[in-house]
Amino acid sequence: MKAVVTGGAGFIGSHLVEELIKKGIEVHVLDNMTAGNLSNVHPLAVIHTEDICSIEAKRIILKEKPDVVFHLAAQADVARSINDPKYDADVNINGTINMLEACREITLKKFIFASTSGVYGDLQKGLISEEDLTIPVSYYGLSKLTAESYIRLFNHLYGIPYTILRYGNVYGPRQTAKGEGGVVAVFLERLKKGMPLNIHGNGEQTRDFIYVKDIVQANIASIEGGNQHTVQISTTKSTSINQLLEILERIHPSKIEALHTSTRIGDIKHSCLDNKKARQILNWQPQFNILDGITETYNYSSKN
Repeated sequence: MKAVVTGGAGFIGSHLVEELIKKGIEVHVLDNMTAGNLSNVHPLAVIHTEDICSIEAKRIILKEKPDVVFHLAAQADVARSINDPKYDADVNINGTINMLEACREITLKKFIFASTSGVYGDLQKGLISEEDLTIPVSYYGLSKLTAESYIRLFNHLYGIPYTILRYGNVYGPRQTAKGEGGVVAVFLERLKKGMPLNIHGNGEQTRDFIYVKDIVQANIASIEGGNQHTVQISTTKSTSINQLLEILERIHPSKIEALHTSTRIGDIKHSCLDNKKARQILNWQPQFNILDGITETYNYSSKN
């Protein structure tokens, strides 16, 4: 089997590339290195330093004829999407269309798309399901939701098989200290520098934090499962930013200073996703609780 991973030099993508190669799959990475890092990429992967919006990226898909395309490349910074909605749309919408146009011309087993809980906006609901309203409050969430619609329509018009995965807040080794869901990486970077942790608002906002290794396994399960489905990949557990701070205080050897700052535009107050559908149709469930995942991430951050 041959796979293309867009964004394969990035945080989630590089972990996925490693696991695919372990399974004996030939992996091609498409990444313009805006957020990716060559040092993250497994040495057996074939690297193509191209932008997903480019003609050359499309040509690579046509030449390599992968069985599976994992489309993870994205503009994933909520703040940047608010400040530059055109760039956000160019990458997340037009880049996805470019990849889909290429996939139209090959025989593809599956197009697997990395979406986000940000498509729901701030629903103020205890547990969100895939059937709930999608009302994004950032251009990032809107661009991801629009990309999802293009994927479904390409399936309807041209028969491209797909699975859309809506992630909770992903964290883990190699995550950069910026962008969507990057609070764990931001906190760990500031701890390394001996700086106080900035908490936006009162710290009671909650997220469904999910470890990157669990996300990888959901992607791999989607090669065979979740055909023409939109599936939430999450822990179904809410953790507040204040609780995250408490976990870090348990594993960090010295006292942590925290400063409360103003709430950010486009931020969601509460987000927790039901993963029942993923358990049923992907036969997947998370293996890492937040203490174990944060501890692994903390230890990686301390050494690197």
